[in-house]
Order: sequence, then C-alpha cells, then structure tokens
Amino acid sequence: MLLQIPDVLLASQVAQARELLDAAEWIDGRVTAGHQSARAKDNRQLPEDHPVGRQLGDMILGALQRNPLFISAALPLRVFPPLFNRYEGGQAFGNHVDNAIRQFPGSGLRIRTDLSATLFLSAPDDYDGGELMVEDTYGVHSVKLPAGHLVLYPSTSLHNVRPVTRGARVASFFWIQSMVRDDGARTLLFDLDSAIQRVAADAPASAAPVQLTAVYHNLLRRWADM
Repeated sequence: MLLQIPDVLLASQVAQARELLDAAEWIDGRVTAGHQSARAKDNRQLPEDHPVGRQLGDMILGALQRNPLFISAALPLRVFPPLFNRYEGGQAFGNHVDNAIRQFPGSGLRIRTDLSATLFLSAPDDYDGGELMVEDTYGVHSVKLPAGHLVLYPSTSLHNVRPVTRGARVASFFWIQSMVRDDGARTLLFDLDSAIQRVAADAPASAAPVQLTAVYHNLLRRWADM
C-alpha cells in the first residue's frame, strides 16, 4: 500500500523546520547507505546526532502520534528517529531497496523496516525534479507532495529519487516497524478500519460498527507481531 498523508506538519512547523535546517551543516548522505545503496546515492544529510535533527525529529514523532490516518495505516510498533536529507544541483538517488534492519543510534535496539516514509519539507514549486519514484505490482508511482505532507510505502519497494535540477528538495525520511509485518494483512486492516468509520458516521444507531470492530480486533490479534 502506498498512501499519501496530508498535513502531518502545520505550515508554521514546516517554516520552523526549514529555518533550522537551512542554517545547519550538512554532510555526505552516503554515511547511512548500505553497500549497494552507496553507489546510487548522491545527496546531503544532516548528521544523525545533530541537535537540530533531534529537535525536529521529536516534533515529527509527536505529530505522527496525533495523526489517526498514520496510526491506522502503519499500526506502528517502533518508529526510527527521523533523518533529514537535501538534494540540489543535479543530485539524485538511483534505484534501491531500503535495508531490512536498522539499529537505533547509540543503542543496541534494532528495528525491522516494514514501512518507509518521506515527509516533504520543500514546496513543489521550489524545485524541479526530485520526484520519489516507487515501484509496486501496479507499476511505478511518482510522488512529489506539498510541504508538510507525507508518503508511506512498503520498505520492500524498489524506489529512487529523480535528479533535482533547480532549487533544493529538503525532506525527512524514516522507517516504521509495524505491529503487522505483512503488507497485505496491514492493507486489509486499514481498509476495514476506514469502512468502520464510514459506517459509524452514516448509521450511528446500527449494530454493524460494533460487529465490524470486533472483526477488526480479532484479525489484529491474529496478525500482530510484537
């Protein structure tokens, strides 16, 4: 499932993030790439231990916790601390698949990357190129969203970032370990949750929402991996 989640950050939060990031010192983005990805990766990245990254990462994690669409779609167990990258001057990231396992900085805690997320921090009109291209069984999808919007997609997907030929593409990226590892099962639960909410809104006196909710939680109980 590839899902766009609008307005994860408010305009004021995006402005604050850009002010801090534009003044920060960036390094070669290959520092967090795997062996294969390092050959395809050409961008700059905020160091993982940078105080600006930690401050903005906490802001993003707080926004995600308050976002019901993200919670419903991702069913998050763990979220990797958000990282930040920047593309400009023809920089790009060729086809790759994200590493299956990531280790939390400064700890022995590891995360299985079930879902990948990109949170756009540049307005689409501020740069040319920079589309996130995600391949799935239905073809290749081009994603270029307004600042503050997020795209969520399976980490198993082959994907790339097209060259940025004008301006700068600034974004946050991170990974999620879901309580439900299988993307097909997670998608079914998301669709069921969405249907429950519609039925509850359209027929609040009906017994159907309660019955469907029971089905939802029994499926979650069966599929959850914690």
